Order: sequence, then structure tokens, then C-alpha cells
Amino acid sequence: MYRELPAPAPLRSVVRCRWLSVAEAGGGKRIVPDGCLDLIAGGGRVFVAGPDTTAWWSEQAPGTRLHGVRFRPGHAPRVLGVPADELRDQRVDLADLWGARGRRLGERVLDSPAALIDLVGVPEDPADQALDVVLARLDRGVPRVSAALTGLDLGARQFRRRFGAAVGYGPATYLRVARLRRAIELAGAVPDLATLAAEAGYADQAHLSRDCRELTGSTPSAYFRSVQDGAGRAGLRSPA
Repeated sequence: MYRELPAPAPLRSVVRCRWLSVAEAGGGKRIVPDGCLDLIAGGGRVFVAGPDTTAWWSEQAPGTRLHGVRFRPGHAPRVLGVPADELRDQRVDLADLWGARGRRLGERVLDSPAALIDLVGVPEDPADQALDVVLARLDRGVPRVSAALTGLDLGARQFRRRFGAAVGYGPATYLRVARLRRAIELAGAVPDLATLAAEAGYADQAHLSRDCRELTGSTPSAYFRSVQDGAGRAGLRSPA
């Protein structure tokens, strides 16, 4: 079981959602890259799941309840005080990030995991508005990173360093992740993989297949079938 809940209104500038997951019998759960960092409590740990660049398998004992806070892309470092690229493809205990304070807060949250959201405060520093503009353009499906930077007074090399520290990887990787997320959202509304590739912004079906294998560890036919089965949707018609 997996369920998302809205973020409290005061935190919506930095938090995308809260979530609850209860592990089921029958193996792990595939977590695919989504450009986000999560703060998670459960299974005896309070930890940060860094931004992934490929699929991550979550292995939990059946019945384990995980409470999560999912940050909006680019905003977790303002709360956690750690550059996102230092957490890339890692799961790091809060005590290792915040020391004794993190250990103390983690123990408190494990006694009441639903209170995890209380660890998140409104950052004092202002948001990076240029970063938000670029992220929004990448999410909407610009064909290239250069198009997302159009009209902004940014030094490209310096901005890429800012982007990596905020998001966890460069804008080109984020563009691939955002394109895959669009494909996942569209998968139940198109008849085949060729149409899915075109609608999601891929150059062609081969492009979709290559990115899907690298980001999910699975072929598109197998991966999107699993997505649709989980959502109770009809299957795509394609042998690819």
C-alpha cells in the first residue's frame, strides 16, 4: 500500500507531499528516479533518500510502515543543510547529517513517525527563483537544456554547479528524469509505446527504450506494464 497526502500549507514551497507506505509480502519495491529527495522514518531508521540516477530497490519486511516527506526538486538542501549532490544515490541516516541533534530528533520521530513532518521548517534563505524557472521548463518538456536557460541571465557553467548542489545532478540528467515521469503519467492514456514516446517528448521509441532501461533497469514493455498493472490500467500494445 502506498498513499500520498498533501503537504501542510506553510511548507508547500519546499514540500511536494507526505506519503505512507506499508510493505507487502512478495519482494522489494522498485523506486525510479523522480528528481526528489525524501526524508523517511520507519524500519528503525530516520534517513534521507538522496536523488537517484537509476532504479533503487526498497527491501522491507512485510508490514513495515514507512512515513515520508518528499521535497520539491531543488529545495531539500535549504531544509537539510546539505548539498543534494552529496546525497546522490545514497540513503543516509539523519544522525549522520545532523550529528547529536539528528540522533535525538530521530529517536523522537521513531516513537511517533507521523510527526516526521515536524522536522521540516520553513527555510530562512529565499528560494532560487532562476532555478525554479529552469526546473519548471524542464518539467514541461523543453527539448534541450539550452532551451530551459533561454532569456535568463545565467553563466551556464556556474549555473550548472548551482543546479547540481540544489537538485543532486545536472540539468541534462534532470531533463531525462522529467521525461520519464511524463511517460509514466501518460502510459495509461496512449495505445502503444511509439505513441507514448512521441507524447512524452522522446525523439523516437528507441530513445524511450534506452532511457527506460538506464533509469528503471527494465525494458519499457515490462516496466510500463508493471506501472499499469499497479494502477489497474489497460496495457500498452507493443512487443518492444
